[in-house]
Amino acid sequence: MTKAADLFSLKGRAALVTGASSGLGRQFARALADNGASVALVARRLDRLEELKKEIEAAGGKAIAIEADVTDRAAMTRAFDAAEKAFGTVTVLVNNAGIAHGGRATDMTPEEWRKVLAVNLDAVFFWAQEGARRMLAAKAKGSIVNIASVLGLMAAKGAVAYAAAKAGVVQTTKVLALELAFKGVRVNAIAPGWFVTEINDDYLLSEKGAEIKREIPMGRFGNEGDLDGALLLLASDAGAYITGATLVVDGGQVVQIKG
Repeated sequence: MTKAADLFSLKGRAALVTGASSGLGRQFARALADNGASVALVARRLDRLEELKKEIEAAGGKAIAIEADVTDRAAMTRAFDAAEKAFGTVTVLVNNAGIAHGGRATDMTPEEWRKVLAVNLDAVFFWAQEGARRMLAAKAKGSIVNIASVLGLMAAKGAVAYAAAKAGVVQTTKVLALELAFKGVRVNAIAPGWFVTEINDDYLLSEKGAEIKREIPMGRFGNEGDLDGALLLLASDAGAYITGATLVVDGGQVVQIKG
C-alpha cells in the first residue's frame, strides 16, 4: 500500500525556485526541502538567500544560494549550471519570481509595461525552456510549476500588465505541457488568490484590503503554507498524471466571481 509520505516525497530530487528570497518563493523552497528535495535558491538578494539556506540546513535539508536576476539570460544559465554542479539535473523547477504594478492602463508607460511582462511572463518561459531542455538532455522526468495568479483568470482595475502576464503564464503552461508530456516532463501552474507578502502588505492591510477580504468566500487571505499542498502535488509523484493544469488556490474567490 502506498503511503502519502512516500507519494509526496521529493527525496533525491534537485529543485530550483526563483524569487526564493521572500514571500511565496521562500515558503515554496522550505516546503520542497522539508519533503526531501535539494533546493537551489535563486533571487537577487543574496543575503536573504543565505539566511534561508542556513534555516534549511539547520532543519536537516540541503540548499545552495544563487544570486540571479531572472531577466538576465546569462545569469539563468549560470544558475542552472550551479544547481547541476551541486545536486545534479534540476527535475523540479518552480517559476515564482514576479513583480506587481498598480495604476490605470491609460497612465502606464511602455517601460512599466515591458518590465512587468519581462519578469512575470518572459522569464517564466525562458526558465521553463532552459529547465526542460536540460531535463530532456539528461533523459530525466521532471516537473515545472509556474506561479500564475487568479488575476490571470479574472479582471481587476489597475492590473492590466500583471493580469496580461499571468494570463500568458496560464497559456504558456498549457502549450509547454502539450509539447513535453510525451517526454516525461509535466508542466502545471498554481494560481494563488490574495496572500499577504512584502509586495502587497501595505495594500492588503489597509481598508481596501478589508474590502477585498469581505469578497473572499472563506473570509480571509491565504496563510503561509496554504500553497504547500498544491505545490507538493504538482512537484511529486502524487501528481504523476497531472499536466497542463492550473490549480486555483484562492479561498473561493474566482468561483464566486464566475458564479
